[in-house]
Amino acid sequence: MEDNSTFIRHEACESCGSSDANALYSSGNHYCFACDKFTPAEGNSMELVRDTVSTNTKFLQPIPTHLAKRKLAEKTLKHWGYGVAEYHCKNVQVANYYKTDNHVVAQKVRHPNKDFTVLGSLKDAGLYGQHLCRDGGKMITIVEGEVDALSVSQIFDNKYSVVSVPNGAAGAKKAIAKSIEWLCKYDKIILMFDQDEVGQAAAIECAKILPPDKASIASLPLKDASEMLQAGRTEEVIRAVWGAKTYRPDGIVAGTDLWDVVTAVDDRVSIPYPYSGMNEKVGGCRKGEIVTLTAGSGIGKSQLARELAHGLIQSGQTVGYIALEENVKRTALGLMSIELNKPLHLGELDINDKELRDAFDATVGSGRVYLYDHWGSTDSDNLLSKIRYLVRGCGCDFIVLDHISIVVSGLEGGDERRIIDNTMTAMRSLVEELNCGMILISHLKRPSGDRGHEDGAQTSMSQLRGSAAIGQLSDIVIGLERNQQDKERPDVSNVRVLKNRWSGDTGLCNSLQYMKDSGRMVEVFFDDEEEPDVEF
Repeated sequence: MEDNSTFIRHEACESCGSSDANALYSSGNHYCFACDKFTPAEGNSMELVRDTVSTNTKFLQPIPTHLAKRKLAEKTLKHWGYGVAEYHCKNVQVANYYKTDNHVVAQKVRHPNKDFTVLGSLKDAGLYGQHLCRDGGKMITIVEGEVDALSVSQIFDNKYSVVSVPNGAAGAKKAIAKSIEWLCKYDKIILMFDQDEVGQAAAIECAKILPPDKASIASLPLKDASEMLQAGRTEEVIRAVWGAKTYRPDGIVAGTDLWDVVTAVDDRVSIPYPYSGMNEKVGGCRKGEIVTLTAGSGIGKSQLARELAHGLIQSGQTVGYIALEENVKRTALGLMSIELNKPLHLGELDINDKELRDAFDATVGSGRVYLYDHWGSTDSDNLLSKIRYLVRGCGCDFIVLDHISIVVSGLEGGDERRIIDNTMTAMRSLVEELNCGMILISHLKRPSGDRGHEDGAQTSMSQLRGSAAIGQLSDIVIGLERNQQDKERPDVSNVRVLKNRWSGDTGLCNSLQYMKDSGRMVEVFFDDEEEPDVEF
């Protein structure tokens, strides 16, 4: 049986009715270029050859007759040396690989079942179609397969430089690296690979090894250029080539691409705090930001967090509450206490069932509060997954985390600073990704000297306990300062803004007094030595 039988004549096709698309070969086999019907000669074998490399150096003689299904014209096939031949009693498509001297060094044989056989050696060949291109120029397009190369070439009337990698996406990077010196003679190198996950990943990997000012990646609405040609969407291919986006590594954005970003209306809404002094300083609470509250032990960090959470709930926001040093009952009662202006956690109070129910319905029972029922340290990854679920699964707008240090306390092994660094970095990314707000509580290190924070020592960013990343990755840092031994005002805390990425305005903003009868932290204003005016 001959591997390279010759074409004799065109005949009518009994299958599709074409008058001249059915080709007769010297072996007696027929192949219709209109309907792709293959009819073997009587007695011929139908053995398939699967993805092999042949040592046979006797090349086939492909006939460049138009491929109707692919919508590839005879003119294009002649230009590329692509055509149909008979191989092992079957009609196959043949792509000729040339050296620059137009000498065929290899053939890639495409079988009807889409398997391939290589005749000769592709090691001696460059990119498919390289022999047709100029030695440098303004632009060259690289595709993933031979038929795609023919398709793009035909769309551009066979006048522009187009090549294909010889072994698909898997071998694309290696093939381009081999020809990189030649490719870099072009000003712009466009990668138009298949639009599936594998093809796009290969395009990025290839772009990384090309000069960054030359590599561009083109996108298509269909899988590849061949499908686009078959669908008659040639104008879209042209636009994709000319509009290919210059490749940049993740995170690199050209300033020229930011017009729509800088002119877009900022849809971030500031939710007012329940305290006017804080609002004047930091402009309220916003999604996409981390607000860190810090103070010494027993100064009121957790109570302030509950006050801020209650304010968010009353503003119609959904809050996820993670309190790792108290059970969910204590957290719930704390929020309800603020609503009632009565400290429920102290025990028996003169409150009827309706009042209690109304307070519950207005806070934890409103449908806008979700709590994490866990006490003590927790794995960082577990914490992050819970935050993600609270936002994505429960619709939380803001997350309260009380507190960051306990995340790693009790965990055996590992560097506490490193763990907090990694946790804060991950939370920063998560807040940005999920577009949620976060109120975070952090402890302080003891200041130098004899005076501690419980004695009214001033707070500072350098005193944040655990990691500098807490302050660095927070948008707002607020410190509480109170002298618990003060004879006149042991229950009054000064609120100091330590960091303010929103406006840059830092320093003291107001004072908060803890009211024992109500369990509330209320804003107070002092006039010299007079009793404070209280603002609820």
